[in-house]
Amino acid sequence: MFTMPSIDMAETGRNITRLREQTGLSVKDLAQIFGFATPQAIYKWQHGTAMPTLDNLVVLAAVFGVAMDDIVVIDADVKAQISA
Repeated sequence: MFTMPSIDMAETGRNITRLREQTGLSVKDLAQIFGFATPQAIYKWQHGTAMPTLDNLVVLAAVFGVAMDDIVVIDADVKAQISA
C-alpha cells in the first residue's frame, strides 16, 4: 500500500465556482463558451459530481486566466493498492 494522489472533485468544483464568480461569468455564460445546449455539465463540475475533460480544463484555465493547477485540487493522502 502506498500513497497515490487523486483529484479532490469537491474542492475542484469549489475552485471552478470561485474562479467563475471572480471573472464575473454566470453558469449560462460558461455553457455558451463551451457550446453546451444546457448548463448541466457546468453545475456537475461545480458540485464535484463530474470533472471537466482535459480539453475543457484547458479552456477553463484560459477563460479564468489561471493555470490548470489553479483549478484542479490534488489530494495526495489517498491510499491505494496497485496490483500488477
